[in-house]
Amino acid sequence: MLPYTVNFKVSARTLTGALNAHNKAAVDWGWQGLIAYGCHSLVVVIDSNTAQTLQVLEKHKADIVKVKWARENYHHNIGSPYCLRLASADVSGKIIVWDVAAGVAQCEIQEHARPIQDVQWLWNQDASRDLLLAIHPPNYIVLWNADTGTKLWKKSYADNILSFSFDPFDPSHLTLLTSEGIVFISDFSPSKPPSGPGKKVYISSPHSSPAHNKLAAATGAKKALNKVKILITQEKPSAEFVTLNDCLQLAYLPSKRSHMLLLYPREILILDLEVNQTVGVIAIERTGVPFLQVIPCFQRDGLFCLHENGCITLRVRRSYSSVFTPASDVPDPDPVQELTYDLRSQCDAIRVTKTVRPFSMVCCPVNENAAALVVSDGRVMIWELKSATCSRNARNSSGVSPLYSPVSFCGIPVGVRQSKLPDLSLDNMIGQSAIAGEEHPKLSTLQEVHLKFLLTGLFSGLPSPQFAIRMCPPLTTKNIKMYQPLLAVGTSSGSVLVYHLTSGLLHKELSVHSCEVKGIEWTSLTSFLSFATSTPNNVGLVRNELQLVDLPTGRSTAFRGGGNDESPIEMIKVSHLKQYLAVVFKDKPLELWDVRTCTLLREMSKSFPAITALEWSPSHNLKSLRKKQLATREAMARQTVVSDTELSIVESSVISLLQEAESKSELSQNISAREHFVFTDSDGQVYHLTVEGNSVKDSARIPPDGSMGSITCIAWKGDTLVLGDVDGNLNFWDLKGRVSRGIPTHRSWVRKIRFAPGKGNQKLIAMYNDGAEVWDTKEVQMVSSVRSGRNVTFRIVDVDWCTSDKVILASDDGCVRVLEMSMKSTCFRMDEQELTEPVWCPYLLVPRASLALKAFLLHQPWNGQYSLNIAHIDYPENEEIKNLLQEQLNSLSYDIKKLLLDPDFTLLQRCLLVSRLYGDESELHFWTVAAHYLHSLSQDKPEDMVTIKEGAPRDKLNNPLDICYDVLCENAYFQKFQLERVNLQEVKRSTYDHTRKCTDQLLLLGQTDRAVQLLLETSAENQHYYCDSLKACLVTTVTSSGPSQSTIKLVATNMIANGKLSEGVQLLCLIDKAADACRYLQTYGEWNRAAWLAKVRLNSEECADVLKRWVDHLCSPQVNQKSKALLVLLSLGCFVTVAETLHSMRYFDRAALFVEACLKYGAFEVNENTEKLITAVYADYARSLRSLGFKQGAVLFASKAGAAGKDLLNELASPKEELAE
Repeated sequence: MLPYTVNFKVSARTLTGALNAHNKAAVDWGWQGLIAYGCHSLVVVIDSNTAQTLQVLEKHKADIVKVKWARENYHHNIGSPYCLRLASADVSGKIIVWDVAAGVAQCEIQEHARPIQDVQWLWNQDASRDLLLAIHPPNYIVLWNADTGTKLWKKSYADNILSFSFDPFDPSHLTLLTSEGIVFISDFSPSKPPSGPGKKVYISSPHSSPAHNKLAAATGAKKALNKVKILITQEKPSAEFVTLNDCLQLAYLPSKRSHMLLLYPREILILDLEVNQTVGVIAIERTGVPFLQVIPCFQRDGLFCLHENGCITLRVRRSYSSVFTPASDVPDPDPVQELTYDLRSQCDAIRVTKTVRPFSMVCCPVNENAAALVVSDGRVMIWELKSATCSRNARNSSGVSPLYSPVSFCGIPVGVRQSKLPDLSLDNMIGQSAIAGEEHPKLSTLQEVHLKFLLTGLFSGLPSPQFAIRMCPPLTTKNIKMYQPLLAVGTSSGSVLVYHLTSGLLHKELSVHSCEVKGIEWTSLTSFLSFATSTPNNVGLVRNELQLVDLPTGRSTAFRGGGNDESPIEMIKVSHLKQYLAVVFKDKPLELWDVRTCTLLREMSKSFPAITALEWSPSHNLKSLRKKQLATREAMARQTVVSDTELSIVESSVISLLQEAESKSELSQNISAREHFVFTDSDGQVYHLTVEGNSVKDSARIPPDGSMGSITCIAWKGDTLVLGDVDGNLNFWDLKGRVSRGIPTHRSWVRKIRFAPGKGNQKLIAMYNDGAEVWDTKEVQMVSSVRSGRNVTFRIVDVDWCTSDKVILASDDGCVRVLEMSMKSTCFRMDEQELTEPVWCPYLLVPRASLALKAFLLHQPWNGQYSLNIAHIDYPENEEIKNLLQEQLNSLSYDIKKLLLDPDFTLLQRCLLVSRLYGDESELHFWTVAAHYLHSLSQDKPEDMVTIKEGAPRDKLNNPLDICYDVLCENAYFQKFQLERVNLQEVKRSTYDHTRKCTDQLLLLGQTDRAVQLLLETSAENQHYYCDSLKACLVTTVTSSGPSQSTIKLVATNMIANGKLSEGVQLLCLIDKAADACRYLQTYGEWNRAAWLAKVRLNSEECADVLKRWVDHLCSPQVNQKSKALLVLLSLGCFVTVAETLHSMRYFDRAALFVEACLKYGAFEVNENTEKLITAVYADYARSLRSLGFKQGAVLFASKAGAAGKDLLNELASPKEELAE
């Protein structure tokens, strides 16, 4: 008969537990949608939607301090596909860059042997996407190529560096938080280290400023804020200032340029870096819970804050707008006093204890509508923001201005009836904060919304060790139908956790005991016995608990009523047929129990020897008993044969019933087979006893082996018996050949030995104080060994076999590892493991498939119908890949599927949605800006005006591009924002320097009256008094005659030539020569400043000229910021140039989609040149789809490409004809 095999796969995996103090900040949420965190020296990767473990990376030898996912801010194609890259850094200074899907380390980096302080990937990925910046203590920053592990440059600073933050608006700006203050670096570049020591400023802690003591006295926070004037000083503060520098964190605000936040335990300070001045404070009142961490948002001016009680709060900047002050009120004369952030939502806190406290928080970078909290006990809690519209009259009375839902969804304004999914992302939940003095649309059109946090995912780890582990009985041909690979883990708190090892998920958690679980024995596939002992009293007596647990129902019954004070149970052993149980005590004779009836069979006499080790024999007489029973039954049947046939029919049915009843009862109790066990006493003598029913017979004694010390454990399988002793000797007995062989392992006390399951499998695992070994008892040789301190960092606390070739190790780092027999720690391939819930992560597919899936989603409808079934598509890949794609499609949420299948969902919205689903940073920004400007351009067209009536111009300002896009915003909106900002700076100024900076800004913005007022404020003692007074006179008289203009222009050009650039630019702005000023700024390399000035001072044509020169500069090879250049071109409405640039950069997919969108919106003037461009783009895209094997897509675009696609169409059609022949 052929051996019956079953593909029953338990893959090697690690179940992780509580974290280490070093892991506190080691967590990151990637653009790929996965969360990675450090657990001791492991990196755990979980899916943020389903909270399942996808990967555990094991290679670090020391605790992990930082993990960072690579950014996805580049164009993805076959050459640079979607892949899961992660950098992890540990206490010993090692950085490993992983390919997470394959579970392999791509490169390892080591500079010094000190803990890495901070590590980040460079966000501008136009030149290279492999650059990683790390802080190597105490004071080095090193730039690495993370693909090859090469060091590009290294630079040291004067102070110890704690962390750093990149400016999200300018890749050349980097800020370091040091032990003494802040260092600003403005010439960061991948090609060479920054020159000079950077600009160093000191923070005087807000607590040490005199204002803080008055905080309780002042009623409004406003008064207190005005007192906390300067925080940033160039001079080194006195000693008492420095001691209080307890700044926890420093971060740039990604929602608006050159703003930064500093986090202190009781306040968050918002700084405007143009004037180095606090412009906003979020303070916690006396009774409030201090901050631990803050994450600023990009899409809206909001902050996710984590507090010390594990509560996450969301604060959003308050709008200043005329809409909230009713007409009857007197308008506020000075509307903008400061930036105020209102608390909009908060989640539940956790119970904080000595061992359980919040470690750190991460926020979803793609949608910014979810935060994950990592707790020290290994839990990861995923909180999602949900928005709910509420009626006007149900307004909260807290006086906080309401939040409104945005006008647009996925970048395009939508009507009331169009389908939208507001919870998709933060910017689709709440509209922009209105800027002061801006007219709001009528309130009736806006929906008011409330936000709340919902716990949508919880991942929990193992409790802290000690552990007792036991695998359920092995797989056999008889139990194959209902077998589940379950592992029981007894914990120090008295509960037993049962894990399902194919998925690695917790199957059940049962609270069984009141004290530490010492051992577990399974009595069937669905029930087990566990015992626990309380801490001993002064005479060494304890309370014993022995419980029988039934897994399906979770019912736990007391198997043995434990006396209160008795000798502790040392071990329990269940016989092979699961009939009998031997309970061994420390100072009390052995007890034998019947497992099936839960009755005590025998308690041995006081004279019974003390037991040091015990094991049941695998031999028994069940088979011979069965034979006897069958024989007696047949005899019974023969005696009852009667001549009458009818009667015999009745009889035989009765007999079969009897037999059935009997076989059932035989299984449950009434047959008692004979079983044997052996044990050793303290002298090393081996006893062999037989148990049958309730009789116990002593059958043989074997004298002790002189070479062995005191025996600690015995294992018996087939004809092999193995004994282990206190000195680390193993003694192998061959019972058939009657030979014994002693092997000294020199590993000290043998704690446990256990045979592997499976017929004829003679492998054995032995556990010592310092590790474990696997032995082959047939050959009597060691197969593999693991030793703490030598090849692993953890200490092993328990071992067992999982399957015939895999072992389980429980270790003191709180993890349980399922390993191959070699006991080498390995990471698995993510596509090999079976997940219970499907996970949306296109990064796990092979590159061709993930890009084909993207094309399939983007170019709906196929054959005129919207469908998420990939089987209808001509995609000649193998079935397996098609099934994987279909699994990915099925795992999308119902809401997303509904959007993708909605015919009214436009192409631009689809592009934006897919870039969010893929976590593609560069596409997200491109399509956001493209959708905005294509839409607003089509609204400006005169022929559309009839249909839209006068709604369009208003719409443009009500729904401007978010200010986080900075110079890409509409000029009018940008100007308003800059005016509001300078007003705020003016309110906050405290020194002459600040006033001077404000004056300069006001002059550039053309606010001359205000500037003159500030100039005249200069006091007579000031050295600049004369200069400022003259300047005030000049500003007021400048607009007069022609000759003065030419003089001023001459003076300005001389100033610029002699290195006084900003002063010369100011003079040019005074005489309305801002265009010349921009040209000078660009000549001197001040490109950002020139763009800013052009946006606030020039008309649209002149502004476009300046920005186009900037685009040429950005595209030049030495700057290489083409992605930024594309966005600038989009904001200028140069759509044809954008399409040409995309095509020349070989971004064929993006170019084709963009051309399609432009044609839909009528943004191209159709002439010969554009025709040529369009067909070339489509033809190239068709070729790239063909290289993905996505035939139907290739045919679609080849047919759109006209003449250029003809050859390709023929090529695509030819294989079909061959088949037809």
